[in-house]
Amino acid sequence: MKITDVTTFVIKNPPPGFGGKYFIVVKLTTDTGVVGYGEIYAATFGPHMIASMVDDVAARWVIDQDPNRIELMWRRIYSSGYALRPDPTLVGIMSGLEMACWDIVGKDAGKPVYDLLGGRVHERLRTYTYLYPSAGFREVYTNPDHAAARALNEIERGFTALKFDPAGPYTAFDGHMPSLDDISSSVHMMASLRAAVGPAADLLFGTHGQFTAAGAIRLARQIEPFDPLWFEEPCAPDLPHEMARVASQTSIPIATGERLTTLSEFAALGRHQAASIWQPNLGRCGGILAGKKIAAIAEANGCQVAPHLYSGPILGAANVQLAATLPNLLIIEGIREWGGFHADLLNTPIVWEEGYVIPSTEPGLGVELNEEVARANPWPADDGGDLHLSMVPDPVR
Repeated sequence: MKITDVTTFVIKNPPPGFGGKYFIVVKLTTDTGVVGYGEIYAATFGPHMIASMVDDVAARWVIDQDPNRIELMWRRIYSSGYALRPDPTLVGIMSGLEMACWDIVGKDAGKPVYDLLGGRVHERLRTYTYLYPSAGFREVYTNPDHAAARALNEIERGFTALKFDPAGPYTAFDGHMPSLDDISSSVHMMASLRAAVGPAADLLFGTHGQFTAAGAIRLARQIEPFDPLWFEEPCAPDLPHEMARVASQTSIPIATGERLTTLSEFAALGRHQAASIWQPNLGRCGGILAGKKIAAIAEANGCQVAPHLYSGPILGAANVQLAATLPNLLIIEGIREWGGFHADLLNTPIVWEEGYVIPSTEPGLGVELNEEVARANPWPADDGGDLHLSMVPDPVR
């Protein structure tokens, strides 16, 4: 079996846009007619530029290759241009291609990917969601009453873990010391949410590498009384030794990983004891096999895994396949319950019941892209300005 074609879909995510402005999905086709899908989480260039990069990488290392030889393909791509080191864009592209290969291999074998990775450990997977705005409750990131109301909505639907990030804007000049206003608003948000949900839900306090270690420690000590499940990415992601300072001075578990690339960057978390919860994004960390290796390193360091998701449903389905196999799984991120446009993009939506995902028993990733819907929602070819995520470009005073 050989790969004969690669197609990239750049899909516009319509309002309310949960999961990002657009999704980048790759499709690989083999000479036997088997098709595989993968999703790329690359945010540093415009999406159509990423699609052109996919064509370049695929022409060099993927077309005419056997999709079963995933490790070989991975090493060849990773060494492109005499690199052999973490590169978020290149590894994001190879992550999507690798994911699509696993989808092909699973379909060819007639088995879910999890059966090819050691088999299922979990019959269902606990999920969490962000507190996204809704009608009547738009200010969930700045208004504790709105956040509390939305939290109760999500608990009623079945979620038992809720994430939010009230600590102010993240900027190109992070890390910084949190202002007194940021500390106060974070404490008020935590107090309001804990009073609303009681013991019915875990609270996941998110930041985006915003603080110095000293600043993160100040903030952590203020929110400790509300017992959050984690304090996410308190320092810049490339400073595990500084994150370890925070971990050593707070009772809140530290979580990080959405911006890390390849197992070498995750291994540094273990060496420095920087975080007890690792959050690989399979569309950026190197793909499914890399995710399995990262989880094994985490296990050897006594750490748990909580796969990150701020993308589309193909990447979500890959997370489900990996998570089902992990003895050290904590929880997986959902885009709410993968409803709305996320469900429309799949021929058969991901099954979510009362806060849990039920892993599909279908072969491969267990989902198929609805290409008609994908083509009906293209990201404009002339829109090169928006990126998937961005920071405030100037210092915040």
